[in-house]
Amino acid sequence: MDQDQKRYRKIINAWCMYDWANSAFATTILSAVFPPFYRALGIKAGLAENDATAYWGYTAALALLIGALVAPILGAISDYTGGKKRFVLFFAGLGILSTAAFTILGSDTWMLASLLFIGGELGFAGANIFYESLLPHIARQNDIDQISTRGYALGYVGGGLLLLINILWIMKPGWFGLPGTDFAIRLSFFSVAVWWGVFTVPFMRHVPEPPAASGGEPVVNPIGEGFRRLTRTFKEITRYRDLMLFLAAFWIYNDGIGTIIKMATAYGSEIGIKMTDLIGALLLTQIIGVPFAFLFGAMARKIGAKTSIFLALLVYTVICVAGYFMTSALHFYILAGLVGTVQGGSQALSRSLYGVMVPKHKSAEFYGFFSTSAKFAGIAGPLIFGLVGQWAGHSRLSIVSLIVFFVLGGLILTRVDVEKGRQTARALEAEDGIS
Repeated sequence: MDQDQKRYRKIINAWCMYDWANSAFATTILSAVFPPFYRALGIKAGLAENDATAYWGYTAALALLIGALVAPILGAISDYTGGKKRFVLFFAGLGILSTAAFTILGSDTWMLASLLFIGGELGFAGANIFYESLLPHIARQNDIDQISTRGYALGYVGGGLLLLINILWIMKPGWFGLPGTDFAIRLSFFSVAVWWGVFTVPFMRHVPEPPAASGGEPVVNPIGEGFRRLTRTFKEITRYRDLMLFLAAFWIYNDGIGTIIKMATAYGSEIGIKMTDLIGALLLTQIIGVPFAFLFGAMARKIGAKTSIFLALLVYTVICVAGYFMTSALHFYILAGLVGTVQGGSQALSRSLYGVMVPKHKSAEFYGFFSTSAKFAGIAGPLIFGLVGQWAGHSRLSIVSLIVFFVLGGLILTRVDVEKGRQTARALEAEDGIS
């Protein structure tokens, strides 16, 4: 293997390792341990069962709204000034510190829990904007689908490994010399912060920083320039018809995916499933997700990323229907396993499909829009989930309501011509003098 190939592999592996690092937040905080912990804090403070679930949905929606408002501006600024990796470090630091602070939460602090979660979610999502925007710069064109799915697969392994450790702490605290379950839960939150920080180091050391769009010219007011570029992007994006259609489809179907991720354990807790079963089922999702993320990458080579996403949306629709009838821990395990077959693959291929239709020299700016799409759309899902649950007095109808996101998103996706979108991006790169 020549030196260029070795360097390329080191860069790719380091980029993928950030998925390993931050997926601890996605598993333990977003999905498994924190939602039922948050509900318990709310119930101790006097909230009803369905209200505690609803307020978790509202908190998740507010966190996404804040992230959506800042994402495109930060993307435009980082493209102009460079420093994508510095933005990753800043937002990852915010998420890590917020997560570590979960350890101070007491039985009457569910509102503080909301604020700290918003800080953690903003850090997690903000860092992802700039992390994902580096993918078109480091990946060769023929490798982009496989590298994206490899990152998700490593995320499943890393997040799942720490979640397994957290489960053991929570189920058997005496084995590890821990004083009790409550201490084990808080230690799990702290372990996420440490894991996230330590495994971000390879990314910061080995992934190169692409040149700034300013071409080395001095930047007098990067914030002002960021706003100006954002305004221009709103006008320019009309030149990318298929990219716009894909964003609309992604906006809708990813809202359904994100809502399932954030609300599943809160919903399971509401219908009486124990925390150990909730966490165990999420671990099953991680285990199943590893081979299926790779499978989706291989499937994309044969039938295309777009068709593979369609298959994932069909499975999600089945999950929503079955979720209405769920009554036991066994049912929850089965549905969690089904989620594992499609979650990583659908999101990884969405990320890479978008990447092939994006002009490279504006990647962070356009990935800012990509992230904004996910967040603005992501506001609707948890919000609707909470409102339907409060209106109905339970959350069974909430899970069924998510079907519309997968059906409508899939219908819009049928209108996306991926090859035409790729050609448009390359043609506009040539217009702007980018090779």
